[in-house]
Amino acid sequence: MSQHTNSKFKTQIVEIPTSDRWRIHHRLQELMIPSWCPADGSLVVEIDSAIAAILVRSTVQQFVATRQELLNWLERCWTAEVIS
Repeated sequence: MSQHTNSKFKTQIVEIPTSDRWRIHHRLQELMIPSWCPADGSLVVEIDSAIAAILVRSTVQQFVATRQELLNWLERCWTAEVIS
């Protein structure tokens, strides 16, 4: 009989402008990813799966990446090969 352990970890993101921190926090809440904005100005996120990690990264990138970085990322996605 295998026992399922729900491994969760918290990560603290500190290099986000305060104005973006709250918007990111609200978006993560919409995605049902637990997050907090402590008084120290950081953003703390609880990640419990690979999907949650990808969603956190994507959400943060939407707010902090430059337009050119986002365009480069989109171009890489369009040219990526799908491995089946």
